[in-house]
Amino acid sequence: MHRFTIYSGLLLCAALAGCQTAKQSAPDTTIKTSSIVAPEGKQTVADGDAATPAARGASKHNLAGRTLTISSIHELRLQDKEVVLSFDDGPIPGRTDRVLATLDQFGVKGAFMMVGEMAELHPALARKVALDGNAIGSHTYKHQDLATLSFDAAMAEVTRGEAAVTKATGVDVNFFRFPYLADTRKLRAAVAMREMVVMDVDVDSKDYFNTSPAAVTKRTMDLLHKRGRGIILMHDIHNRTATMLPTLLSKLEAEGYKVVTLKFRKPAAPAEVASL
Repeated sequence: MHRFTIYSGLLLCAALAGCQTAKQSAPDTTIKTSSIVAPEGKQTVADGDAATPAARGASKHNLAGRTLTISSIHELRLQDKEVVLSFDDGPIPGRTDRVLATLDQFGVKGAFMMVGEMAELHPALARKVALDGNAIGSHTYKHQDLATLSFDAAMAEVTRGEAAVTKATGVDVNFFRFPYLADTRKLRAAVAMREMVVMDVDVDSKDYFNTSPAAVTKRTMDLLHKRGRGIILMHDIHNRTATMLPTLLSKLEAEGYKVVTLKFRKPAAPAEVASL
């Protein structure tokens, strides 16, 4: 049974490795953006508290930024040189755990959008991601393109993925990312009503391309230099991602960027829906 579980996980990981965030027919499609710069000199209720040395733990690095507590996508307001590190498609042993070790080394947290089937196969690792203080999100159960399904079938995939990740991690799933970033207004509204914040993307590392870790780092930094801030998309199922992450975080730190930690706050009013 143990060997079968590992084999099944590797097969699923291989299938996900072939999945691109942007559809292959249009790899350079404009990425949906959710992070909005806060007005100069102002701080919203969602801005949270600045990270303190105690909050960062014993890390010798100075990369950890503030904690941003939000209940809707409209509150995900990043300031200049602030980033969110997000990782899709895991967890997978030998890769996700390396990503976690690097995040711990630099004293920062990420947002992990887990595929439900992967979380079921590796519940101990999924639980560790949550216990380490990272934001937990769902990426559906089987990583299907929801925009090609009927609404009912798409929502069944959403709810099944949410349930699987919740069971594996032992925590509520408060974030969600559409596979391939393929959504509709109706689906976004339905996800928001389930009290999950849709995670869009500002900087696509394209770590799913068969390139070197150095190329992934350069592409990510080049895009970030153009935007100045944003949600960075990576995938913790790839060896190249785990390999390049220490270099990427070192470059972010050297250039004065801060990594924002995401937390969820239950909305007092009906969930807001992001405009497309």
